[in-house]
Amino acid sequence: MTDTTHLRLGNAADPRPRVVTLGTAGGPRWWAGENAGERSGIATAVLVGGRAYLVDAGHGVGRQLNLAGIPISSLRAVFLTHLHSDHTVDLAGLAIFGMFALAEDQDPVRIIGPGDRGALPPVAPRAVVPPAPVFPEQPTPGTAAMFRHLMAAYATDLNDRVLDALRPSPLDHFRAEDIRVPEATGYHPNDNPTPDGVRPFEIYADDLVTVTATLVRHPPIAPAFAFRFDTAHGSVTISGDTAPCDNLIRLARDTDLLLHEAIDFDWVHRTYAGGGPTAQASIDHHTKSHTSPDQAVDIANAAGAGALALHHLVPGTTPRSVWEAAAERCQGTFVVPDDLDVLPFGTSPPGSHVTRAEVVAP
Repeated sequence: MTDTTHLRLGNAADPRPRVVTLGTAGGPRWWAGENAGERSGIATAVLVGGRAYLVDAGHGVGRQLNLAGIPISSLRAVFLTHLHSDHTVDLAGLAIFGMFALAEDQDPVRIIGPGDRGALPPVAPRAVVPPAPVFPEQPTPGTAAMFRHLMAAYATDLNDRVLDALRPSPLDHFRAEDIRVPEATGYHPNDNPTPDGVRPFEIYADDLVTVTATLVRHPPIAPAFAFRFDTAHGSVTISGDTAPCDNLIRLARDTDLLLHEAIDFDWVHRTYAGGGPTAQASIDHHTKSHTSPDQAVDIANAAGAGALALHHLVPGTTPRSVWEAAAERCQGTFVVPDDLDVLPFGTSPPGSHVTRAEVVAP
């Protein structure tokens, strides 16, 4: 079934687990031109039984949580698919502003993401003069180190509040940790960043949700993850940034809802055509690291996903018709959500009459 309904905020009384697409644009840009400002940076909330789990912290994530009516006090964990800036740029704000909304006796919000890359990526073959890395003393920090650096950058502010206003530190309320890639995968950041045949591995579990991960293909960054959230009433899989990847198909097998990135490759070639080595390197990167809408449909069909939603749209101003052109080939429900749309998934808890996955429209 194909459904290209233009979504708006769904029924808050619906008891199913749900996704709120807080921000649906990808890329380290403030996208200009027609439709500018309509899509915030990539961030997705998974809501289960009154708890919130956040995937990525793109530009505007705190404001979007507020507009969606999702209290910070409901947040249990933040999952980072990878450490590119468009997925992490508002992590500091989330922690520094968010600490004021958390109770003193509340368990720390876990921030779970990739560890230190362990090696710099190779220089692009199109480089005329090899560029020098920035911060060579620690060029590839992981999630835990990155979060500590972010908090250190705000030490003046934080110490004013801790010492003078007797406020807590965000380090008391947020705990950053690195995902450990199982050794059996054969992962290596340069030699084998996306091993074939990775079995999904658990990175988080509580009484409402189990989160598993797999390695996806988003060179040169490594590791890059996709995440799957399994609940008693359904599942959602979030691709992160990736080129087509069998590991993702394996992770998303029979998922109720797959949120997958998409890029407008025609825009890529129009934008960088005729440029020098930098422009050509940009074309190379986008081509080997991202997924077209048609390719995302192929992945959803291969996985048997009940519904496919395209997000992390690059550019964030591309007309909806470009994304929806792939809808006819999708074997499940197909949607292109806007910011703050609600996508229920799975079946309802006992006592509810709703029994199949669908996307809520007004």
